[in-house]
Amino acid sequence: MFGNLNEKEIDALISSQLVGRIGCHADGITYVVPVSYAYEENCLYIHTKEGMKISMMRKNPKVCFQTDHLDDMANWKSVVAWGEFEELNDPDERTAGLQKLLHRKLPLISSETTHLSPLWPFAPVDAMDIPGIIYRIRLTKKTGRFEESTNLAFASRKYQAM
Repeated sequence: MFGNLNEKEIDALISSQLVGRIGCHADGITYVVPVSYAYEENCLYIHTKEGMKISMMRKNPKVCFQTDHLDDMANWKSVVAWGEFEELNDPDERTAGLQKLLHRKLPLISSETTHLSPLWPFAPVDAMDIPGIIYRIRLTKKTGRFEESTNLAFASRKYQAM
């Protein structure tokens, strides 16, 4: 069965994931890149270094975001959202964004890019000591879809019971 996710299900999916993909476009080039994020109050918070995506989003702040959860090819949920890039340069906003990232739940084994400081999993005394760029994407539109196969789940349980 295919279906649409409602607003609550969309927010639950975005909140439960750690990695999504951002699509940005500038100077005739479209670029899609995975990012690690925190989600709160309809905003994604992301930490990064200078690079192609930041350069592109500074030129064109309109972005697309996608994340999903896949149990198997017949049981999945996916969200696509659109929003605007906002670089957090104000010290208070930057610190607030960093706090959201520092307090998200990460798996014990995770990528170096999700570790905001060498002290990980502990936060530094002053969040402003964390180098890099903090930005948020304020989501303006969200849509979600899912596929659920009860037949496949039944067949899998029957096979496991044998």
